[in-house]
Order: sequence, then C-alpha cells, then structure tokens
Amino acid sequence: MKDAYQIIHTILVPEKGTELVDEHNQYSFKVNKDANKFEIGLAVEELFDVKVSAVNTMNRKGKRKRQRQAKYGKRPDWKKAVVTLSEGEIDIL
Repeated sequence: MKDAYQIIHTILVPEKGTELVDEHNQYSFKVNKDANKFEIGLAVEELFDVKVSAVNTMNRKGKRKRQRQAKYGKRPDWKKAVVTLSEGEIDIL
C-alpha cells in the first residue's frame, strides 16, 4: 500500500465544498489517480485522525487550453474524492 501523503494531494475548498462540510460533514480532496476508495479512506483516517464512513470518487477530465498561435494544449486529468466523516472534523485553516 502507498504512503498516505502519496494518495492525498490537496484538500479542495471551493464554495460548494464548504456547503458540504457544513451540511453533510463531507470533505473534498484531490487524490492520486491510481488510488481506490479503500486506500483513500485509510489515508484520510491516518492523516487527520477522524473516522470515515464513505468515500465517493470522480475522474475529472483536464481542460483544453489555448496556447500561442491558436494551438491547443491540455491540462492533466485528475481524480477527486468526496469523503464523508462519521466522527470528528478536519481543521482546514
């Protein structure tokens, strides 16, 4: 199994994410594309000392971006995980 710091890249704090925290005790993370739900849940429990009840994952496509002289490039694809906590909370700031 991978190290927890290799699985969890960053915590995402958009406006919709803060609503999920307040209403449903759910947190969003940018995670490794190869990680599965079980590994993500264990990594969050290890890093933040909380109890995880569910993990939902989404594969996000990278945006197409215009570069000079009307050529196009692409940002990398990434994976997002929404983790529901049964006990405790994560101190974001």
